[in-house]
Amino acid sequence: MNILIMGCGRVGSSLASSFSQKGHTVIILDINSTAFQRLPADFKGTAIVGNGTDQDTLTGANVNDTDVFLALTQGDNRNLMAAQIAKHIFKVPRVLSRVYDKNRADIFAKLGIETFSSTYIMSNMIEDIVINPETNEEKSNL
Repeated sequence: MNILIMGCGRVGSSLASSFSQKGHTVIILDINSTAFQRLPADFKGTAIVGNGTDQDTLTGANVNDTDVFLALTQGDNRNLMAAQIAKHIFKVPRVLSRVYDKNRADIFAKLGIETFSSTYIMSNMIEDIVINPETNEEKSNL
């Protein structure tokens, strides 16, 4: 699978490393070259300094051959813009976007973008651990 990731933060770098180790072709973009220091020394993918909302950058990152585009920056607006470009202009088959503001997830969904809200996921997980501590000991040690 060809995977293009925008954002080499903790989540992006972790996913890039994992997908690469599993034999997928991974390209990761970030506007800050120092972000790539999060990637392990044995990372087999490609790291590109550039903005995922720029069509020329995406073209240079082989977006036309991409199966999955992940927008994982810290900015909901940037993620939405890049996801829309990947989905609607470049016709990437599967586009997922991180969204911090869970209220925006509905807007993203109406625009055809799959989303996940790390804020919502963490809130639910912590609530579950607090309410059901005996059945969630493993989760609390992640």
